Amino acid sequence: MPEQSSPLDLAEGDPFGPHNLPYGVFSTPDHPEERRVGVRIGNHVLDAGAAAHALGSPYAQLLARPDLTALLAAGRTAWRDVRRALTAWVTVPAHRADIEPLLHPLDTVTLHLSYAVADYVDFYASENHATNVGQIFRPNGEALTPNWKHLPIGYHGRSGTVVVSGTDVVRPSGQRKAPTDPAPVFGPSVKLDIEAEVGFVVGVGSEQGTPVPLGDFRDHVFGLCLLNDWSARDIQAWEYVPLGPFLGKSFATSVSAWVTPLEALESARIAPPARDLPLLPYLEDADEDEDGGLDLRISVAINGQVVAEPPFATMYWTAAQMLAQMTVNGASLRTGDLYGSGTVSGAEPGQRGSLLELTWNGRDPLDLPDGKRTFLEDGDVVTMTAWAPGPDGTRVGIGEVTGRIVPAS
Repeated sequence: MPEQSSPLDLAEGDPFGPHNLPYGVFSTPDHPEERRVGVRIGNHVLDAGAAAHALGSPYAQLLARPDLTALLAAGRTAWRDVRRALTAWVTVPAHRADIEPLLHPLDTVTLHLSYAVADYVDFYASENHATNVGQIFRPNGEALTPNWKHLPIGYHGRSGTVVVSGTDVVRPSGQRKAPTDPAPVFGPSVKLDIEAEVGFVVGVGSEQGTPVPLGDFRDHVFGLCLLNDWSARDIQAWEYVPLGPFLGKSFATSVSAWVTPLEALESARIAPPARDLPLLPYLEDADEDEDGGLDLRISVAINGQVVAEPPFATMYWTAAQMLAQMTVNGASLRTGDLYGSGTVSGAEPGQRGSLLELTWNGRDPLDLPDGKRTFLEDGDVVTMTAWAPGPDGTRVGIGEVTGRIVPAS
């Protein structure tokens, strides 16, 4: 009989090869209550804690946990060393006998939110998105607000409603009032939207009163994930003046189950777009040693039909600048903090990362195989995927984030 291939023998170009190794938390049908740190390799999940134990690794204390908190808090040196060890475990032939029994097919496990979200902040960092929104709601005025090119605008969200990919999203209810309505009404949102974003996961915290400079970004941020900041546009429009997003955003934010470490994205680092206004020193990155932009290619599908391909490379503000802005007043970081980039939109119509932009606030419905869409309908499934350039021409897969809309309760 021919020798059976190993799960570690991946097809050439697999975006979840040893050059990637994103982290997550999983459970198995045999032990559904037991959560374990896992690392994705191809279409399998390696039980990282069990592997560390089997190989007598000193990193077992970080990996044999029910979530990523200990690893996140361990810091950049530990992140690098653990990644090197994991790479060796899945590539060195001498380890196969120990590693192969600890691999679980991806379709047999349940994936969980891999860390406790401490604080959640969402930014508004795409010039294309901000310009589109400004043109929609201020057609006779300036598209960008006067502060937009001077600082990354953001707001504090609700960490308790961040959910893992695959979690159903209940259509939110709230007050809404169209401009021509005599009074507000209460009921389910009729303008439920998506926002294709990238989320950044903080590992190492900071002292209150001490800002985090641009150059310390990689000492604090562990990795990234895809993020869908579900938005009820009708609720949001009525409530947001003068204090900003609230119930139109806080009902759910979906994140991918896999956190891609920054070290896996070295080949995706690029210079951000040229800026046409000078920045204050704490945001000025022209003299930084490392490029702060990232070349991530995102794809957004509704019920399996791709509707947009937003490019993260066009983002005006970098993740390091967002972190610097978030802490410049002395606000502290905590392990498990999550911050989103805001909607990623490119310059072309097919690169817009929200239905608000794709349909121009409902004026231009999308034609899908199952009917037209202005905003989301009950039963719609939204899936976001992404990849980034990897070493030697490979691709680094970014774990998908998906969610299905269910009727208001």
